[in-house]
Amino acid sequence: MIGPNAILQLVPQIERTCGAARAAQMLARAGVAEMPDGSRMIPEGDAARLHQALRRDMPEMAPDLAAKAGTATADYILAHRIPQPVHWLLRALPAPVAARMLSRAITRHAWTFAGSGRFVARGPWRFEIADNPIVQGEHSDVPLCQWHAAVFQQLYRTLVGPHVLCVETACCAMPGHASCQFKLTP
Repeated sequence: MIGPNAILQLVPQIERTCGAARAAQMLARAGVAEMPDGSRMIPEGDAARLHQALRRDMPEMAPDLAAKAGTATADYILAHRIPQPVHWLLRALPAPVAARMLSRAITRHAWTFAGSGRFVARGPWRFEIADNPIVQGEHSDVPLCQWHAAVFQQLYRTLVGPHVLCVETACCAMPGHASCQFKLTP
């Protein structure tokens, strides 16, 4: 299972760019019978198939649309899952301390965005997802996890520092890599 925002935030990006009919077509091709209502976790396969359909059907637009959906997912988390006093606390702390606290919170809640993948924080500025279900079975010469990178980047930009960047440095869809690896830099 995975959080519904993996679909809920991607479909509006597809609709804005290509129209509602194209989004509905992609959902159908991905085997997603209905849009999640946001009240519960969803099968990770539904999210994976939709992200994969996006990359297959619109390869030039997919990175940007996935990143916009990731930013929207982080904005949802910030508005609905992280209490305002925590926002204030993290913003008031020095960036290294805030990053450590945020990375611990992300680790505790990794099941919501990693599904059956195995999430590991390699310190407050590096994350890995082994067997990432969003790219499972895919093959690529470049990283594919713009959605995850954008979620991490937006959370860090909002709570740690406004100029934090997140880059996926390796992807388990790439030959020779067992995990998707993300590096954040202040």
